[in-house]
Amino acid sequence: MAAVAVPTSGEEISAQSYVGFDSITRQIEHKLLKRGFQFNVMVVGQTGLGKSTLINTLFASHLVESKGRFEADIQPRSTTEIHAQSHVITENGVRLKLNIIDTPGYGDQINNEGCWDSIVKYIKDQHSAYLRKELTAMRDRHIPDTRIHCCLFFINPTGHTLKPIDIVVLKKLAEVVNVVPIIAKSDALTLEERHLFKQRIKAELVHSQIRLYPFDAEENDEEELNLNERIRDMLPFAIVGSEKSIVVDGKPVRARVNRFGVINVEDERHCEFIYLRNFLTRTHLQDLIETTAQIHYETFRSKQLMALKESSAKQQQASTS
Repeated sequence: MAAVAVPTSGEEISAQSYVGFDSITRQIEHKLLKRGFQFNVMVVGQTGLGKSTLINTLFASHLVESKGRFEADIQPRSTTEIHAQSHVITENGVRLKLNIIDTPGYGDQINNEGCWDSIVKYIKDQHSAYLRKELTAMRDRHIPDTRIHCCLFFINPTGHTLKPIDIVVLKKLAEVVNVVPIIAKSDALTLEERHLFKQRIKAELVHSQIRLYPFDAEENDEEELNLNERIRDMLPFAIVGSEKSIVVDGKPVRARVNRFGVINVEDERHCEFIYLRNFLTRTHLQDLIETTAQIHYETFRSKQLMALKESSAKQQQASTS
């Protein structure tokens, strides 16, 4: 049977139309571009580590109002509850709906027991909301996806190692979401201190058996496996964020100025911001979304349905006895 060319929207059907099923990629791309993409990112860390500033730096837009102080004698503000903001970003015809979830700084209280519970509960609540809509008899054609695709975990640049509370929070989060660790305000460390700090953090993660994103999958080719390995070697990303533009060598760059000089956010000799940006937006954005659906959500879904099945069986047994 001869193949029939199926034109995408806007193309004419003609006898000379190209015949080949490889045009399906253009059809899929056209549909996806019309629908747009959605990416939900959560920021977690102690108060004052520059979470809002980094989000604004990542997406080159003022998306989140910073709570940082601009003068030494001003008391820093803090996020007191989980707060979600939605923005639509368009780049080269691609529309991205970005949901940013800011969380209260943990570890700020005298008694920090269970301070991570509200964060983990929020992530699970999004899975639960998606599952309810998925199980509805008359469900939407495209279910709104509020599941958290990426959690940026901010580490205080102490230069020592992870604090006990950091390890507990990382363990809890890694079970339910893709966690990407970040050394915040890394310009507080020298390059040697930064390297040693990374090694100590990696050793602590191995000792505590905390497995962070990215994960390798069976369908990954050699190039993807090598890329993931390079990313894991680099973790945690040592980052500096800034929304201010400063002219360096005749070009405006986002940078921080201190009495020792200029820290160029996009200079890989100064920090690893460009690696984080490429990782989140160029190489792993779709994989973060798929991993959330295929691993974290599926694990949650299986547990919920198994619990529902067991509860139903117990009720049935009780009614017959």
